[in-house]
Amino acid sequence: MTPEFTNEKRLIYPELSYKITGVLFGVHNNLGRFCREIQYGDLLELEFKKSELSFEREKILPIVDISQKNYSNKVDFFIENKILLDIKAKKFINKDDYFQMLRYLKFSDLKLGLIVNFRSSYLKPKRVVNLN
Repeated sequence: MTPEFTNEKRLIYPELSYKITGVLFGVHNNLGRFCREIQYGDLLELEFKKSELSFEREKILPIVDISQKNYSNKVDFFIENKILLDIKAKKFINKDDYFQMLRYLKFSDLKLGLIVNFRSSYLKPKRVVNLN
């Protein structure tokens, strides 16, 4: 069994991460760069089912910090009860997207979140790690 987290140089959930990344690339290759987030989400849902990954779509996270009341607490996918996935279809991922994912991880006590921007010409999922 692979350790979930050993040090900063090792991947968290490597097999699961690679499986998810393979699905992401398949969806990107299938739909291209100029669809809406919901279209990517619909196809991801089908592909996750084919890959036999357990997931929840549009998972509401129990964030109770009242100072965060103006922020969303809904992540696009919650995969295998381990990884949060947030999908985007915009020109670029900005620092607010990273902070949002880090906030999701912090309040859910999870270690790994992925942000994927399907609009980019070269798909490169961004990993956000909660070390606390």
